[in-house]
Amino acid sequence: MTDRHERTDLDGGLIVLSERVPAVRSASLGVWVRSGSVDELAGEMGVSHLLEHMVFKGTAQRDGREIAVSLERLGGTLDAYTTREHTSYQARVLDEHADLAIDVLADLTLNPLLRDEDLDLEREVVLEEISTVEDTPDDLVFELHARQLWGDHPYGHSVLGTRESVQALSADALRRAHGRCYRKANLVVAAAGNVDHGWLVDRVSQLFGPAPAGGDRNGLPEPGPEPSGRLEVPRSGAQTHLIFGTRTFDHSDPRRYALILLSTALGGGMSSRLFQRVREELGLAYSVFSWQSFYRRAGLAGIYVGTRPEWADRAEAVVRDELERLAGEGLDEGELADAKGQLKGQLVLALESAGTRLHRLAGIALYDEPFRTAEQVMAEVDGVTHADVAALAAQYYRPAHLCVTRLGPS
Repeated sequence: MTDRHERTDLDGGLIVLSERVPAVRSASLGVWVRSGSVDELAGEMGVSHLLEHMVFKGTAQRDGREIAVSLERLGGTLDAYTTREHTSYQARVLDEHADLAIDVLADLTLNPLLRDEDLDLEREVVLEEISTVEDTPDDLVFELHARQLWGDHPYGHSVLGTRESVQALSADALRRAHGRCYRKANLVVAAAGNVDHGWLVDRVSQLFGPAPAGGDRNGLPEPGPEPSGRLEVPRSGAQTHLIFGTRTFDHSDPRRYALILLSTALGGGMSSRLFQRVREELGLAYSVFSWQSFYRRAGLAGIYVGTRPEWADRAEAVVRDELERLAGEGLDEGELADAKGQLKGQLVLALESAGTRLHRLAGIALYDEPFRTAEQVMAEVDGVTHADVAALAAQYYRPAHLCVTRLGPS
């Protein structure tokens, strides 16, 4: 596998990254803003996400419909999302339309009108999005667990905001957030596919040159002491939803791959311990899995299971038993080898997508990491030892140390 990664740092701190894949006829392009829900000012929860919505309502060059049809009529796509630590705008087009795509992305991010009359309408769209989460218990339980796990720290805040915070946001607040965050030092522009790096640097220099300089982020406080214990939220429904979670280390920690391998063996697929025990052997759940997330200052590892209320206590007990066994014994050599094979295979298969390569490129800049080829990443995975995963299992998966969130009929 060939990784043709190039990087250029422009004046003002804007980073341009590309990876050429000449065998494809497509181009995936994206603009990342180093600003998300953790960077919001007090009283403005949800402003990053609402701002991401509002840029699509019109710019100095295009109205909302022109933005929508600009790439779709050519078979391309245009999308955006907001996370706790960044906001992203992405396009995927035929390579011959890459110039238009980067122009649209620059227009969106730098020139939104952010009009009061548009806010009145788009606020309702976001409130509907919040309602969707509230009506989807297997989404809502993750929101509840984040608040329980992180407390008042920004990592526990909702990316969408609350009904009250979104209703209180003004167009002036959106304009202030845009002026504060959408600046050169906060911008990363990346492209993957059949694109030329020199062309990309020239176009980014032209289109993003007018962006204001600077871009310091709000100082993110260190998370306080980790809570433990249990949160039970009664709610009618056909299922009970359970999350077991704990804080872990940040994105830069070299133990990251060991934790991913541990999570993969525990609940990362049909062959995992939890899937085989909870679903295949006992029939207690349709959905059961583990996951992990890594942020700038910390991370988390968790397990989710959704089950009928009459089976919830038994499902919880079975998960606790599996966690206690994992914490006490770690993985055997066969499980570790299988997890390594699964993770490496997923990496190679994912990199056949230009979109995956695009996100991997952006992560290099967003987390200030060196570029690693696929071969280098696989070597790091292969280097994880039985002792490495056993230490993490004992440290992070003891049931007594986990926060448990339970949503469903009492």
